[in-house]
Amino acid sequence: MTVSDTLGRPLQDLRISVIDRCNLRCTYCMPADVFGPDYAFLPQSALLSFSEMTRLVKLFVQLGVKKLRITGGEPLLRVGLDGWIKDVLQAVPELNDIAMTTNGLLLPRYAQRLKEAGLKRVTVSLDSLDEATFGAMNGRGIVPQRIIEGIDAAVAAGLEVKINMVVKRGVNDLDILPMARYFRERDLTLRFIEFMDVGNANGWRLDHVVPSQEILQMIDREMPLEPVHPNYFGEVAKRYRYKGTTTEIGFITSVTQAFCSTCTRARLSADGKLFTCLFASDGTDLKQSMRDGADDETLLTIIRKTWSVRRDRYSEIRLSETAELQKRKKIEMSYIGG
Repeated sequence: MTVSDTLGRPLQDLRISVIDRCNLRCTYCMPADVFGPDYAFLPQSALLSFSEMTRLVKLFVQLGVKKLRITGGEPLLRVGLDGWIKDVLQAVPELNDIAMTTNGLLLPRYAQRLKEAGLKRVTVSLDSLDEATFGAMNGRGIVPQRIIEGIDAAVAAGLEVKINMVVKRGVNDLDILPMARYFRERDLTLRFIEFMDVGNANGWRLDHVVPSQEILQMIDREMPLEPVHPNYFGEVAKRYRYKGTTTEIGFITSVTQAFCSTCTRARLSADGKLFTCLFASDGTDLKQSMRDGADDETLLTIIRKTWSVRRDRYSEIRLSETAELQKRKKIEMSYIGG
């Protein structure tokens, strides 16, 4: 039983934010002047329980989902997450891929446990190898070596590792080549993400965006690249590899080369709301329906209807309607997951 939206895009990927809290305050996601000591995060009782998450994963798989990505906030702040990963894989054997996005700080503690639980892949956020630049961007003064230790732990545990770098002009664009050199040497995939206007708190401006084509040309001049064909319909990153190697880099081009037409991703917030776009304003409350006693067929109907009327294409219209779109209230990335 599969479902497609009004533009013919199938539901194939589910991203679950398991917690809205984070131990960093990255300026493009959770700036400290907004998410300060008095910020009202969700209470524990408002979060989806592990059993509720498992139930929803089963239903999404029935509707065509094949891949699950765990996000946050910082997902490793959710106590017992490794146990849930093991449980959900046993309960939903049809899942053929489960991955996690993390800032990497807690991977030295959890990487081996995550691997043993059945996690296949982690994507680790690291925006610079320069201590001052990265410390300012993460809002906590955390040095890059702390994240590299997490990457090392994930590699040692046998997890597949990719690195995400959000590039912001005038902030860390001078770090593009050092990052590319470092992770090429380590044979790890580095992905460059255009600075996006997710939520309303990060002060996004178009002139802060470094187009992926500019980054590609910069790297290609020093380390020649060749394109790699997508692995599947809806793959987010445009993939390249360094000529003469199997080492890849990727570009997530949401601003300059939108990929809305192939977006197959649904998102569940930590408190159980279903969102059909990263830039959405409103979600469908599945948690309340569950806690009100809805049976599986009722929940399937709600999910199917929500997806079937989906028309989202924010990134495709952003550049032509930027001023108007900037007035729209959007859910923050820390709540919905990246």
